[in-house]
Amino acid sequence: MPNIRRLDPTASPLDYFGSELRRYRESAGLSQKELGDCIFCTGSLVGQIETAHKVPTREFAERADAALMTDGCFSRLVGLVLRSQLPTWFQAYAEMEGSASYISTYQCQLVYGLLQTEAYARAVLGVEQKEQLDEMVAARMERQRILEREQPPVLWTVLDEAVLYRQIGNRDIMRGQLAHLLGLIGQPWTHLQILPFSVGQHAAMMGSFNLLRFDGDPDIHYSESYDQGHTTANPQVIRERSVGYARLQSDALSERESAELIARVMEERYGEQPGPDARSMA
Repeated sequence: MPNIRRLDPTASPLDYFGSELRRYRESAGLSQKELGDCIFCTGSLVGQIETAHKVPTREFAERADAALMTDGCFSRLVGLVLRSQLPTWFQAYAEMEGSASYISTYQCQLVYGLLQTEAYARAVLGVEQKEQLDEMVAARMERQRILEREQPPVLWTVLDEAVLYRQIGNRDIMRGQLAHLLGLIGQPWTHLQILPFSVGQHAAMMGSFNLLRFDGDPDIHYSESYDQGHTTANPQVIRERSVGYARLQSDALSERESAELIARVMEERYGEQPGPDARSMA
């Protein structure tokens, strides 16, 4: 008789998901392989998720709900599971981000996480996250679901022009990412501007930062260092950074001009070019 690992459902969201999956599966009289056949995966994957050795994707959760008729139990749980895969110091910010009504962000090196394509996110996270890369990418994609709500937050993003030129991954990844940004321009709740090199010194020389506004709660300022996030609701900081952000918006290109620059960089830097490795010849 196989030695079945017994989980403590209170240990973590992942353990709770696994224990519930096993409970529902056994109640349905299905083996791991039989459930896997129903939801188009292997029985081994079902077993790994049941024993908290593998993190479920949202697609897995939705298929499990349909196969086991759980009334959306796993679809509701998977968001909590994926959020728990984020770095511990970042989880509090992700929760606040998910409840904000207005998000303002300036990014000097990378596309903001809520606007990253999956391929771009994988290239960024893969620099240091080799062993749990799939889980980290899934968690980042899960964060983006707040933009798909019936009432999404207003998201205003100012990207430094350097972000367009910093090649993350390969040329195809960058082309796809810039195309994604172009597709966002003109949407009612998402606004994007590029801060051009020609501005010179500006109000965010200290680096990237975010401002979160809430309905009924104090505004939050958030920035990051190498291994932790810094959050404050200090009114003076909020006042100074809000004025600084308004100056950034004023200095940045208009959304139409930003779209034109993104399209130009996408074609000139990441478009089809001759050569075996698709690199320009100097």
